[in-house]
Parts: sequence; structure tokens; C-alpha cells
Amino acid sequence: MTEKHRLEAIHSRFNWLEKRIVLVTGKGGVGRTTMTASMARAAAQYGRKVLVCAIGEPEGDYSPLARLYGRENLPLEITTLELGVEGCLLWSRSGHRLFLEKVLPLPTMVRAGMRSKSLGRLLDAAPSFNEMGVFYNLLSLIAQKDSDGEPTYDLVLVDMPATGHSLALTGLPDILLRLMPTGPIADLLREGQHYLNNPEISVACVVTLPETLPVTECLELIDGLRVSRMPVGSIVVNKVVDDRFNEAERQALTKAIDGKPYFGSTRFLAMAQIERSIQRLEQYGGVPMVKVPEFAQVGDSLIDAVTASLQPEGT
Repeated sequence: MTEKHRLEAIHSRFNWLEKRIVLVTGKGGVGRTTMTASMARAAAQYGRKVLVCAIGEPEGDYSPLARLYGRENLPLEITTLELGVEGCLLWSRSGHRLFLEKVLPLPTMVRAGMRSKSLGRLLDAAPSFNEMGVFYNLLSLIAQKDSDGEPTYDLVLVDMPATGHSLALTGLPDILLRLMPTGPIADLLREGQHYLNNPEISVACVVTLPETLPVTECLELIDGLRVSRMPVGSIVVNKVVDDRFNEAERQALTKAIDGKPYFGSTRFLAMAQIERSIQRLEQYGGVPMVKVPEFAQVGDSLIDAVTASLQPEGT
């Protein structure tokens, strides 16, 4: 590989570092939340001002992302989580309130509306209202400016919920604009499209495991994201076991094992499945792939290890 090609490969793998918005998505259990925290740390070490978010309820169950920072839940207000990384909870009601503050003339009207139990039930139950609140909450964070008029954060990372919720959020603007092509909600949705549908600004990173079902769901998710016009920046294949055998060695060992319960035989045979899964992703084409090794560490040490694997060379 020439130096030019090597640098191009690094750029394609780490293009998310140059974006303003990265949605980290994937099915449950693939390591999506750990990857989000690791990407945040890698970006901070790269010199970016980072905001990391998760979607949820302030009084709900614990937040897996918050626990990686020694908390049970993320706060509604932005707070420092670690050096170079700030964070907060994306909550639909916060977005509803911010939107009402924008379109209603008096603060008292906003407070009355948010206290209304009937309105609360409507916002919880009506199709797409929950996603619209989260959408506007995210949009308000992206649009924040510092005293010099520059974006407060270089990078906003979102630990997305499971696959279906991700597609509900990214597909929201197109669906609602067909129903409401004009008015303040339509203006808000188009503003969101300016950010989320622009590959110069936003990408989704899809996290998966090198296994049959996760890869299938990963490819289906990418198809869904493309339908919603959400740019897909990379596939992150997590827990890739290092295969140090050449083809001749693999064939000889496979023949020697031949169903015998040797120590390590299951792990060795799993390497073939990993290779097949990675080939499926490569054959899909058009999306850069990042392979993250399997690490024995846990907790903060695991985040450090994954962060190191995500760093561009020379940093």
C-alpha cells in the first residue's frame, strides 16, 4: 500500500472525527454504548470539544452510558463527564418545552402548557410526538453557539436506542413534512434535515458483531438509514478475534480438530464464522469498516483500550 493509499484508508475509517454530529447505532448487545464513550474519548484526545448524549427519561431506569462515567443517569443539564467530554440526557419533554418557547409569545403560556396533564398524555401517546421532542432537543444542542458565535461543540455524539427507534428518529422529518409541509413544525424539521441529511456534517456509525444475526440486522439498518437519507459513515465491527493463522494452517488445524473437544477448538472454529461475517460486510460495499479487537478489560480500562484502537495513527 502506498503512503497516499494508507492515508486515504485512515481518513475513510476516521471520517467521523471531522463531523459535527455522529449517531452511534446498532442492535442491542453489540457494544454500542461502550463504543460511544470510546469515540467521545478518542475525539477529545484528538482535540475536539465533545458533547455525548443518550435518549431516555430523567427518572427512568439507569443509563448504561451514564454508568460508564460513574453515574446512574445522565443529567438534563449539560455537565462535564470527563476531561474534554460533556454530556446530557436527550428527553422528549425538554424538546417539547424548547419548541413551545420558540413559537409561543409568553413564558406563562409555555409553563401552563407543560403542566397540562392532557397535553402531557397527548405528547406521550400521539405518533411521532415523542421522537419530535427528542429531535428538537438534539437540534437545540447542535445549534448552541459560544461567545464568538462559533458552535459550542465540535462533535455531538448520540448513543442511539435500538434499531427501530433510530429509524423512527432519522425518518421523522420526511414523514411529518408530507403531513405538515408548512408552519413552525415544518421549519423545524427542515432545519433538522439541514444537519442530519448533510454528509459533510452528520454520519451514522453502525456498530455490529462479526456474527450472522448481528450482521444481518446491521445491513438492514444501513438500508433503513439510507431510505431516511441519513448518511452512513462507517461500520464498526466490535470484538474481532485476531486470526494469526494462514490458510494452510487453518485447514490443517480444522482437520486435526474434527469434532474433538480440544481446549480452544470452539474459539478457533469461530474464527471462520468471523471471517465469513466480515466478508458479508465487505461485499455490501460503499461503507468504510473499522475492526475493533476483542479486549479482556472491563469498565474504564475497556474504554481506554477501545479508544486506542479508534485513534488515527500519529495521534
